[in-house]
Amino acid sequence: MGKRLNLEEKIRQKIIFLVIYILFISPQIYETLAQYTPEELAERLQWEEFLKTTKIIKWNEMGSGVTKPKCLYLKDGEIENKGIWKNPMGMRDGFLEGWQYEIAAYEMDKLLGLNMIPPTVERKFEGKKGSLQLWAEHEFSLLEIMRKKIPLPSKDPELTRFNKSKYLARAFDSLIGNEDRTQENIFYTEDWRMILIDHSRSFRSAKKFIKRLMYGQDGIKENQPFRQLPRAFVRRVKALDFKNIKNAVGPYLQDKEIKAILSRKKLLLTEIEEMIKEKGENKVLY
Repeated sequence: MGKRLNLEEKIRQKIIFLVIYILFISPQIYETLAQYTPEELAERLQWEEFLKTTKIIKWNEMGSGVTKPKCLYLKDGEIENKGIWKNPMGMRDGFLEGWQYEIAAYEMDKLLGLNMIPPTVERKFEGKKGSLQLWAEHEFSLLEIMRKKIPLPSKDPELTRFNKSKYLARAFDSLIGNEDRTQENIFYTEDWRMILIDHSRSFRSAKKFIKRLMYGQDGIKENQPFRQLPRAFVRRVKALDFKNIKNAVGPYLQDKEIKAILSRKKLLLTEIEEMIKEKGENKVLY
């Protein structure tokens, strides 16, 4: 995620606890879910605070994206980094956009222990509210892989990581009702860890998005199943309820959007159970 920051004692204590949890209490969950490394996860609270409070020294328009994102450059002493700021609201090009969904997706990612989305916070810029997401350091996007014909992983552990993260991302997008997953917003690190960005078209609550999942056997996007999923992810999906989702996302989702997540939860778990009956638990869950 970039250079490390100096911490105040309160934040340092939280991070020490997080590191202990990741390295000792829950190594299996980390191995099967996390895309960011333990060191990067230990810095997540620091970067959230950095994004919220650090002085903006310059900015520029991004060259692409219908949401007209801006790249903000921030500096605190010797620590410099950049983030992507967005504030779309309402209908654009036939899609409902919302900057608040970027933050809600990050909070859901944390709640589920996926660790696939960079730190994302609310930040005012030029007097307007928006989301600010830490710049995601990566080697290439899926679009670049396709255009440049970059060879995909052919050996483990990269091959297994690539396939499992692909299915996990589809399950996550199905749960949050993300209708805008494209090759441009899937990033990969040099060792093929997946990073997900752009969630301003998520958390759909229309009937279409609570009757069918985005992916899967009867997905809105056809022929894109999720063949294998971590047991830890499925356990956390089962544990989702209105209260813990509301506590995680705060003001960034309406009640109807949370209820839509819970409707998709039932669809997702039903599909997973059907896969287990057909193929056996050990071939579906790991």
